[in-house]
Amino acid sequence: MLMFRELEFKMAKSSTSDAQALFRSLRSAYAATPTNLKIIDLYVVYAITTAVIQVVYMGIVGSFPFNSFLAGVLSCLGTAVLAVCLRIQVNKENKEFKDLPPERAFADFVLCNLVLHLVVMNFLG
Repeated sequence: MLMFRELEFKMAKSSTSDAQALFRSLRSAYAATPTNLKIIDLYVVYAITTAVIQVVYMGIVGSFPFNSFLAGVLSCLGTAVLAVCLRIQVNKENKEFKDLPPERAFADFVLCNLVLHLVVMNFLG
């Protein structure tokens, strides 16, 4: 029984140190990320957080106008997906979109957001 507890303690200690090492390496790698990609990341986090807040609000208060709830959540998630696509296209390290200028990627993002929000406004009824 004592050996099992010692082994369990060693495993917990090693997994904690592995997790800390992983977190440090991710943080150091993200520190080298360009500022424009960090801004897009913040926008994605904001959109997803807004969707989560809407879902929590619906869970607490109720979903009387269900169309409005769906339109709001789908708008947030759709915007987040489009922002991730923009991030992929603007990233300089991505070799697939190296010939695509950032202005074109941003114009695609704006146009797709316009279409998305027209659909969302139509869905509201």
